[in-house]
Amino acid sequence: MIITSLLDTDLYKFTMMQVVLHQFPGAQVEYRFKCRNPGVDLAAYVSEIRDEIRSLCSLNFQDAELAYLRTFRFIKSDFVDFLGLFRLNEKYITVTPLSSREIDITIRGPWLHTILFEIPVLAIVNEVYFRNVEKVPDFIEGRKRLDAKIALLHADELHDLKIADYGTRRRFSKAWHEEVLRVLIARLGAGPAGQFAGSSNVLFAMKLGLTPLGTMAHEYLQACQALGPRLRDSQVFAFESWAKEYRGDLGIALSDVYGFNAFLRDFDMYFCKLFDGARHDSGDPFAWGERLIEHYRKNRVDPLTKTLIFSDSLTVPRTIELYQRFKGRCQLAFGIGTNLTNDLSDPPAHVPLQIVIKMVRCNGQPVAKLSDSPGKGMCDDEKYLAYLRQVFEISDGA
Repeated sequence: MIITSLLDTDLYKFTMMQVVLHQFPGAQVEYRFKCRNPGVDLAAYVSEIRDEIRSLCSLNFQDAELAYLRTFRFIKSDFVDFLGLFRLNEKYITVTPLSSREIDITIRGPWLHTILFEIPVLAIVNEVYFRNVEKVPDFIEGRKRLDAKIALLHADELHDLKIADYGTRRRFSKAWHEEVLRVLIARLGAGPAGQFAGSSNVLFAMKLGLTPLGTMAHEYLQACQALGPRLRDSQVFAFESWAKEYRGDLGIALSDVYGFNAFLRDFDMYFCKLFDGARHDSGDPFAWGERLIEHYRKNRVDPLTKTLIFSDSLTVPRTIELYQRFKGRCQLAFGIGTNLTNDLSDPPAHVPLQIVIKMVRCNGQPVAKLSDSPGKGMCDDEKYLAYLRQVFEISDGA
């Protein structure tokens, strides 16, 4: 089966899940699946996807995995105890073929018991699809492409540039993901002295001795639209709830759930000093970096003490451009996803799937992301989107 361990997911799922256990254990949510590639036939593979999800729901955390999680200073003992009893429940997820070649995947139930579905389910859909449509994958070309990326990073002036793997959800396959990681470790070096900073994937971090990376995702701030005291204060509520849980650990704030302008309005001097930095995930990354550095200066915070993380559809050449723009002006981190774990050849021979699973409701009310990039948001309630824009003073063009 594709997923053989519940650790085969991104670290931020666990860091968010711990907040849910401690602060929002009764929250009820709904997630929906979307494929942004036009004309992709996923309906033909519904039976295989269901079988893989059924296998996923049979898994539980092993003693060695729980012991590994206990080594993180920010993971609480009671949370690990809870995970020792945890299983994903198939009753909370449905996979349905639609009239076209599309599929519907809906996840609905307690947030605490559904939060771990997203990443493995996306990895399942990817691998099921590609093992059917590319029965003889071009791994030779994939290895050449990986070699070329590593060669670019080996330039003398880039010895301080570090990249990380954020590619679990859209990987070509689990086996290819592991091969890519092993090559990066061997060729770039891992840890403080190397150029490979680590992986968002907790299983591979444990298996390969990497640093697991991640803090919060969009769903966390979206859920706070329903869980906080007032919609206008939901972003502030999310950051304060996070700080209450982690007391200074995991201090990277996600900046694009309400658009960057709204983020900067809420990210005042208190948060500038409290959080270690911010993560970019939509919009122009160069403009984002310039504005955030200036924002720190205006709030009397030295940008050199803060980390800017870039993670939006990065390639190695784009990563190098960003590094060259911002090096020496702040601390930098780069998370590369699909371009590392699903880059085997040029279209049309190989086209990575642009698939997502997004939270669309929490406690019965719509929730949404107002992305800085067109098409990255996902909400089926236009009235709520209009209200959210009005509350956060966001124009349609912002």
